[in-house]
Amino acid sequence: MPLPQGKIYTTDDIYALPDGERAELVDGQIYYMAPPSRKHQRISGELFTIINNYIKSKAGSCEPYIAPFAVFLNGDDKNYVEPDISVICDKAKLTDKGCLGAPDWIIEVVSPGSRRMDYSIKLFKYRSAGVREYWIVDPEKNRITVYNLEHEDMNEYTFTDTVKAGIYPDLSISFDHLNF
Repeated sequence: MPLPQGKIYTTDDIYALPDGERAELVDGQIYYMAPPSRKHQRISGELFTIINNYIKSKAGSCEPYIAPFAVFLNGDDKNYVEPDISVICDKAKLTDKGCLGAPDWIIEVVSPGSRRMDYSIKLFKYRSAGVREYWIVDPEKNRITVYNLEHEDMNEYTFTDTVKAGIYPDLSISFDHLNF
């Protein structure tokens, strides 16, 4: 006898949340999100600024977005995430609602309540959806984990290191110079 199934949620349920309440949707399951800390926001903002300035300086065609920005990972109504930073190079994926499909590069800044989500659930979803590169920035552990999902490669760095972006051959981010 099969186990009883829980309710399967859709993006309609996400959009029906009360104002100010944020959640993500993975395989029809809702994961509520706590407001980010000040340090989380500083890290996200600094990284977004570096990436955005780099893309502008190169007259690049990719577009970076900072949370909250809707990513409909599989282009369906059962998977909706708001990565801290998303870089999308295929403009056909962009709509007024967000990104339909996998961004090329995603950065998540770990919060105490998002640890399992960022290191496990999202890693699996991002890999299977076709994200090319995924960074997990963990201020509590002083660690940046970089997954090059195209080549099934993973490297770890600390906040004293310079980290090279995989999708841009000449972009490196020096974490020890950032103000967090």
